[in-house]
Amino acid sequence: MKKLKLLLALVVLAALVIVPSFLKNYGIHMFTTWLVFIIATMGLNLTVGYAGQKSLGHAAFFGIGAYTVAILLKAGFSFWLGLPVAAFICFFTGLALGFPALRVQTIYLAFATLGFNTALWLVMRNEEWLTGGTFGINNIARPSLGGISFDGNLAYYHLVLGFTIVLALLLWGLLRSPWGKAFTALRDNAIRAESLGIDTRSYTLLSFAIGAVYAGVAGGLYASQVQFIDPALFTVGASIMMYLMVVVGGPGYFLGPVLGSAVGVVLPEWLRFAQAWYLFVFGAAVVVLMIWLPDGLLSIPDRLKARRQSREASAARAAAGQGVKA
Repeated sequence: MKKLKLLLALVVLAALVIVPSFLKNYGIHMFTTWLVFIIATMGLNLTVGYAGQKSLGHAAFFGIGAYTVAILLKAGFSFWLGLPVAAFICFFTGLALGFPALRVQTIYLAFATLGFNTALWLVMRNEEWLTGGTFGINNIARPSLGGISFDGNLAYYHLVLGFTIVLALLLWGLLRSPWGKAFTALRDNAIRAESLGIDTRSYTLLSFAIGAVYAGVAGGLYASQVQFIDPALFTVGASIMMYLMVVVGGPGYFLGPVLGSAVGVVLPEWLRFAQAWYLFVFGAAVVVLMIWLPDGLLSIPDRLKARRQSREASAARAAAGQGVKA
């Protein structure tokens, strides 16, 4: 089974490397956007899916990363300096945002993070001296490394793919370490986790901080991809969309962000034919999906397995009952 999963992963990776080479610029742009949101929602999946915290402010960290990279590039600094600085700022901002989670939970925490997103969006919109306000920041440069330029769309796609793979491997290792077990224990039963000696306060804060780093890196990559940013990209609506991506894919499933981001990025494009109705159709599709699959698309195999086990158990009980009668 493990060999089959490894083979499947290698096939998917090969497809991600090769397929965009046969696409036009818009197709490459869509693939790159998909990868960017995979990175962002991997972080949100850690916060929401694995640690069980409610966050509706993820687009704020996405915006911090984007604006940090854009401002530093405009000031003449390197992309390779701007991106770590963005990650650093997001880590400590996420750490600060985690403190409300130590006092409130569920819907109250969601509203606290929503308020944070709104406040930061107002800063992006009103502080023109720093962010450009509603005019935004344009002509954001793409990076180069050792004489290799990533100006071309395909070259930049491969750069983002490299970041996606590295960050996915780091998260995979984290989730299979004692930290990962502590995050899931926090999600499943915080009181029981604390009784077992897990420092729930620290892991709550870290779930926000690490999730924010992933969003910040994704935002920095997105800024260089589209080469223009403005506050409209980082609203509460964007945070809700990221949350939906995690929920649709399957919170707590490692590959949930991959599938959820594909639905969030690609499905609206497929529905463009509906013109003014496409948002309605997209919203209706998400509502239906949440009713039938509240644990996300990746829960389908588990649901089928549970049904099969239930049928087998029922058949075993029936057979045992007949044996007793005989």
